[in-house]
Amino acid sequence: MKFTITRERLHEGLAAVAATVPTKTTLPVLSNILVEAVSDGVRLSGTDLDIAVSTVVPAEVDTEGAVTVPAKKLVEIVRELPTAAIRVAAAGEQRVDLECGRSRFRLLGIPRDEFPNFPPVSFDNSWTVTCSDLQKLINHVSFAASTEESRPILNGVLWELHQDVMRMVATNGHRLARMDVPVSGSAESAPLIVPPKALEQVRKLFGPADEIEIARSDNHLGFRAGGTVIFTRLIEGPYPNYEQVIPKDNDRSCAVEKDSLAAALRRVGVVASDQTHRVRLQFTGGTLKLSVNTPDLGEAQDEIAVTFDGDPLEIGFNANYLLEILKFMPTDDVRLTFKAPERAATLEPVGWDDPASYLCLVMPLRLVD
Repeated sequence: MKFTITRERLHEGLAAVAATVPTKTTLPVLSNILVEAVSDGVRLSGTDLDIAVSTVVPAEVDTEGAVTVPAKKLVEIVRELPTAAIRVAAAGEQRVDLECGRSRFRLLGIPRDEFPNFPPVSFDNSWTVTCSDLQKLINHVSFAASTEESRPILNGVLWELHQDVMRMVATNGHRLARMDVPVSGSAESAPLIVPPKALEQVRKLFGPADEIEIARSDNHLGFRAGGTVIFTRLIEGPYPNYEQVIPKDNDRSCAVEKDSLAAALRRVGVVASDQTHRVRLQFTGGTLKLSVNTPDLGEAQDEIAVTFDGDPLEIGFNANYLLEILKFMPTDDVRLTFKAPERAATLEPVGWDDPASYLCLVMPLRLVD
């Protein structure tokens, strides 16, 4: 294997695949990036066995071949090299030489045969979506997925595809985000439960104007655009019936400026419990009073102006969940709706001139007097 490549292109390609390389693994070859010199350039690939990324970058290839190289060291070397052509040559199956200007490096790799094969996903029956639509869904929904291992199904994002709409839903059992984006010509598909890490790679590696081909096998999903391919293992099992927990009869509503509410939550949240982050919200007329009383720490109170419609209400929430949802609200003003102190509240953007629809939900915390 022998090729010449610019430092910028090699750095760009390595950045695309390095995120999938695990920092700790019992299988040494997974710490490596597969470097393949092929007819149309250099293909770089990385995987942690759940997610795999492969991308082709232009290069002048003298001799085709393949070898795996330690990812961390290769990335660090290329990052420090000057802006000049890099000459790469493999001597045998386990040694790679790099030259750039007067710099010389030799890295010991692992033979290509030990690198895992990519999942058998065929793009023959793929469907296509516009990346900007997909990015919008990922940006506003994937944050709500669970990071705890007690319910693995909630570690994924539910992706529903229909002829005229794409929907993503994520929840950890305490908060939920749901977005619908209208589409045309999309294929119908059974619901998919996708790891957020894979969706984050899709969001980062494809441009908003890209048309992404998507294909699935029994338990894997593939995304392809240009010379980049992403594969991910799907999370298997039935997703909870999220429609059951979204309230349809909330009869109290509050319109509030997003930044004002977030700032007040951050202020009083300083003295909230590190375990529950509980904040008491009291809605009366045009005022929202926020208060915290943590026995072993202290108290805090704050007030902001709101537009509240309904009977006075006193309700508790985890301030961190509210702040996280507010961060992803796409408008300056937000509408919250309530039914009772023990019932779920919803948050929606106010005045969003976008064809997508967006709703978040947060479960209350029991107030302790």
